[in-house]
Amino acid sequence: MGYAKLKAKISVEDYISGEEISQIRHEFLDGEVYAMAGASQNHNRIAMNFSNTLSRHLENSLCETYAEGMRVKAAENIFYYPDVLVTCEGNFKNPYFCETPVLIIEVTLPSTIQIDRREKLLAYQQMPSVQEYLVVSQDQIAVEIHRRQSDGRWITYYFDRNDEDFTLESVDLKILLTDVYRRVAFEAGA
Repeated sequence: MGYAKLKAKISVEDYISGEEISQIRHEFLDGEVYAMAGASQNHNRIAMNFSNTLSRHLENSLCETYAEGMRVKAAENIFYYPDVLVTCEGNFKNPYFCETPVLIIEVTLPSTIQIDRREKLLAYQQMPSVQEYLVVSQDQIAVEIHRRQSDGRWITYYFDRNDEDFTLESVDLKILLTDVYRRVAFEAGA
């Protein structure tokens, strides 16, 4: 989602209490608050396709899927609203944000793709619980999976229209690319 930056720096506590009553979602980075813009039809379709697939797959497990409205506390002073996340935490310490996601999915917008690939990737890689982070294009069939290895290193895997499926190791699920992009209408030439 696109960002509109507010001017004043605030405390984490003020951010958290403000989000509980705000009708607009904001992400928080080191005292700066960024209002989140709306998303496109394709963006929502892709996020919902992931959310529905993951929810069905995890319905009999300890893990749970959350979509769009659940914040992630990526660090003491960083909070994001990923498009989809999976956690096996159960009840959170704070019911308004997750501190232990195992899987995070961001569907990119042209205005956020660099933030998703750099800033958020770095923040999520610092979270011990995160096993996989996906950056998914809404404009073409393209999925990046950033996966933590057993030795702590991260490896990135790329999937596009030439691939049939991919596996999310964090939740033991094989997903067809046609399921991710179900009902998505690309612009001509994409």
